[in-house]
Amino acid sequence: MRFVATLLLWLVTTVAVAVAVPVCWAQHTLVDRGGYVALATTAAKNHELQKATASELGIQVNRLATSAGYDLSTGTVSKAAGIYTSSSAFPGQFGAANGYAHDWLFTDTMAHSDSSGRWTIDLSPMLSDRSFKATLAAFGVRVPSKIEVPITDSAQSLRPGQFRAATTWGPWARVGICVLTGVFALLTLAVTRSGGKTVAALGISTMIVGAAGWAGIEAGRRYINDGLNRTTGNVRQVADVMVDTAIANAHQWLNITLAIGGGLVVLGVLVTLLGNLGRRVVRKPKPVAAPAA
Repeated sequence: MRFVATLLLWLVTTVAVAVAVPVCWAQHTLVDRGGYVALATTAAKNHELQKATASELGIQVNRLATSAGYDLSTGTVSKAAGIYTSSSAFPGQFGAANGYAHDWLFTDTMAHSDSSGRWTIDLSPMLSDRSFKATLAAFGVRVPSKIEVPITDSAQSLRPGQFRAATTWGPWARVGICVLTGVFALLTLAVTRSGGKTVAALGISTMIVGAAGWAGIEAGRRYINDGLNRTTGNVRQVADVMVDTAIANAHQWLNITLAIGGGLVVLGVLVTLLGNLGRRVVRKPKPVAAPAA
């Protein structure tokens, strides 16, 4: 009966760990605004993202110049945008712009759509760089207060505040699942007779979760690509890099999970070996004293 209870609690703990790892990662990296901005800042150091962003900025600036009656060289504007996106100031400003996108998706404070019904995001903060504004001023182009770029083909695919519930309940879900995981792990250790073997078993379950996470990410790439197909133009290239950066970050979490699991296995083996050694010492018979002459 004790074995059945231990096995059942071990299975429940494994499931809890399998839920806790992705929930904690998503809350820390995607739902939390600061975590998402940090992710975007890291992604902004990628050359392909810088190139796509420079291209999009060049397109928007040329539209501004054309509407103002100027005939600018596309190559000149693209070069200026490329210098800006490769500068040290760009990652932080790109992260800030993605913070606005995060507000758009997780709240309804940034709800804007164009005449075609496509949801848009304002890129004007990214043109506030001094060197970039100076370049535009040399051509007589003044950066407007808003530069709205469409990020979806239609307003039906995504909408402002679509994931507001995740912002509200995400922190509670993270705390709840972590507490439950710890409780079930402690209960598993409490009902077992061999603490060392149980610790090793919990380590194995943690490693299984880490390995399953790797496999799950690879299997889910097709669905991720379906979501990326909702974006357009240079935004699609930027989204590709952002997704790759997020996956790399998730892999780091899974590697840590695997390392923790491996550490628990080693700890469990050591505890078991020391326990067996202690029992052998206790059971060793005392030598019989020789009879007195």
